[in-house]
Amino acid sequence: MASALNGILSIRLSDASWSISNPLRTSQLASPLSVSFTPRRLVVRATETDTNEVKAKVPDKTPAAAGGSSGSSINQILGIKGAKQETDKWKIRVQLTKPVTWPPLVWGVVCGAAASGNFHWSLDDMAKALVCMLMSGPCLTGYTQTLNDWYDREIDAINEPYRPIPSGAISEFEVITQIWVLLLAGLGLAGLLDVWAGHDVPVLFYLAVGGSLLSYIYSAPPLKLKQNGWIGNFALGASYISLPWWAGQALFGTLTPDIIVLTLLYSIAGLGIAIVNDFKSVEGDRALGLQSLPVAFGTETAKWICVGAIDVTQISVAGYLLGSGKPYYALALLGLIVPQVFFQFKYFLKDPVKYDVKYQASAQPFLILGLLVTALATSS
Repeated sequence: MASALNGILSIRLSDASWSISNPLRTSQLASPLSVSFTPRRLVVRATETDTNEVKAKVPDKTPAAAGGSSGSSINQILGIKGAKQETDKWKIRVQLTKPVTWPPLVWGVVCGAAASGNFHWSLDDMAKALVCMLMSGPCLTGYTQTLNDWYDREIDAINEPYRPIPSGAISEFEVITQIWVLLLAGLGLAGLLDVWAGHDVPVLFYLAVGGSLLSYIYSAPPLKLKQNGWIGNFALGASYISLPWWAGQALFGTLTPDIIVLTLLYSIAGLGIAIVNDFKSVEGDRALGLQSLPVAFGTETAKWICVGAIDVTQISVAGYLLGSGKPYYALALLGLIVPQVFFQFKYFLKDPVKYDVKYQASAQPFLILGLLVTALATSS
């Protein structure tokens, strides 16, 4: 249901764009020839150099800050940088699904259910909501993240060679199997929810198919939407905000055109959030010709585009709520924007690469609370 939106010891050289050839096989290397002249003869001799003085410069593949044996087990399970190298296949499978990306999708379902005005705290409704969250988060977001890592394996071989796929910690067959299992599980749950909700038209199944297709064309050639910073990041933002909201609202009520427009507008803020993740991949994106916004505009300009998309979108939504005769909701949303701006200046605008995790952990809770405020406003 998610795309994608905006992070593993040895490198598979067949998948990377560089290789190391002609290894040193002897204890000595010939240096440039030294030439001397005598009155009767020309003497040409080669000087010798100890190979200890000549070493191939291979980049460190497992820096301590990025991961390796000294990395964090928690980071490994969550699927974020700084992960410990694992050999347990099930832990690696979970890592590929990036559980850290599930909460926004789960929250989107909550917002959609709230916006429907028809959610009740009954066992039946709570069970439906939990199944919808399972579909949106672990299944379809997990499918999207695994698919994205598969098609990003060449970029990761440059930027994050310690990740499971480029490091060879998990096989090609295992990755492709996981992609299909998660996709089919998500689609199956969507169909189940349509039957459970008594839909004449399988709205949730259609949303699941559409979201899964969007995830595919976001990551895979020939379209590979992520190659364009604007289109790719908006698609990612819509997947994280609009699609789960639509699912939650369609499950408990009716998805209306005004909600579709409002959530797509909110997805511009999602575009800004997606840009945050592009700064750490500038080197690999540039090498492979991907026009992410930090590559296209440079780091300084891109970071202002990022915070502008996030802040201006939320201010616009607050204006919409005010114009709709809901001033208290508008004021609540404006109040939630203030701490986001504070953390933007404290962390993100100082160094978007160094402080990306701190910024997202500090600021995004206020953004997702703003989503719930907006949802409650539309239901009243």
